[in-house]
Amino acid sequence: MEASALPRTLDGWLQLLEQRHAQSIQLGLERVAAVRAALGPDPDAVVITVGGTNGKGSCCAMLEAILLAEGYRVGCYTSPHLLRYNERVRLDGKEASDEALVEAFQVVEAARGSTPLTYFEHGTLAAWSAFRKHGPDVIILEVGLGGRLDAVNVFDADCALVTSVALDHMDYLGDSRDAIGFEKAGIFRAGRPAVCGDPQPPATLLAHADSIGAQLWVSGRDFGFGGDRQQWGYWRYQAPPAQGVLAKRGGLAYPALRGANQLLNAAAVMTVLDALKSRIPVSMQAIRQGLMLVDVPGRFQVLPGRPAVVLDVAHNPQAAGVLAENLGSMGFYPETWAVFGMLGDKDAEGVVALMKARVDHWLLADLPGPRGLKAEELALRLRTAGVDTDIRCFPSPKHAYAAAQQEAGEGDRIVAFGSFLTVAEVLDAVKAARH
Repeated sequence: MEASALPRTLDGWLQLLEQRHAQSIQLGLERVAAVRAALGPDPDAVVITVGGTNGKGSCCAMLEAILLAEGYRVGCYTSPHLLRYNERVRLDGKEASDEALVEAFQVVEAARGSTPLTYFEHGTLAAWSAFRKHGPDVIILEVGLGGRLDAVNVFDADCALVTSVALDHMDYLGDSRDAIGFEKAGIFRAGRPAVCGDPQPPATLLAHADSIGAQLWVSGRDFGFGGDRQQWGYWRYQAPPAQGVLAKRGGLAYPALRGANQLLNAAAVMTVLDALKSRIPVSMQAIRQGLMLVDVPGRFQVLPGRPAVVLDVAHNPQAAGVLAENLGSMGFYPETWAVFGMLGDKDAEGVVALMKARVDHWLLADLPGPRGLKAEELALRLRTAGVDTDIRCFPSPKHAYAAAQQEAGEGDRIVAFGSFLTVAEVLDAVKAARH
């Protein structure tokens, strides 16, 4: 395409990329590697790659908050976004501007020549281009899907973190934890630190790390945590597996992110930082400050006001189990109203089976696009999962949320979950109501 015909706005670029490549997911690194080489020399920065089934966004946010508190310049790339594409690319804690993203898309377009790129691949390389211009000390990259063949894996991580391994994206990654664990372990690098935040990692993940000589720390074996209601502590062996001097750090305040699972994430993040301390030393003061200030919209986010509103992007059984556990620790609510919408390629029955004991009313929403489930189909899946309580269908998450707001009592709670699309539309409705 001639340069004069290229979009000049961010929305224009996003529309072009969506239209240009009909297949949204195309695993493989050859094309991305070729364009990455054409972009020129890499920035002189420490690179941290974060993969896993759940917890990636929280770990990226914790790393970013702690490193910023220490005074480092940080580039952070995550996906998907909730409300604005700009959320995906952050420079020193702030969303990249439309102008910076348009420029980055243009740079990648010029570098790719005739090489085809998917929406995600073009966006990943654009984020890298933005980081090259910004010159950060540390770059944090969240894996989009799997690991071994994901576009993010074209960049060699100085330390790679796999947060958890559970069944998701099985059409692409395999139908077992062993198959998925192997794919996620693909972000590990020979002779470099690797961290696994899953206390029960698949044998394939352990075997791959061993076969390439990665320095693997595993939660519960080489590092871990403990605590009471007021504070928590972290421990780690100096070298994996479980050998050397035992280091401990106590008296830590709980992360600002809600949910018991966040200590698993925080301990993994501290292990990453310990593994990189010779290059990016971080003080305990920065760790405490970062954990106290970290914020990730849509991850067990409890909004102020009554009835209580909980937003959570839980979209697979493992995440739904954590959400159900977190809801159980919130205290007593007479009724719980679920605003629920899912994509068709997700395990809706598995999610519902773990959540049904926590929900009294199901307000189901149609989701857009070819992957979006219609509420009527979702209702059938709820019945299959054994739900025999109140089920209603709505044309969108916004309509379902409006019904929940109208019918929920002041002491009740509303839980919006099941997909990023569901949470994004509800969050947008909440913000619109406040203005």
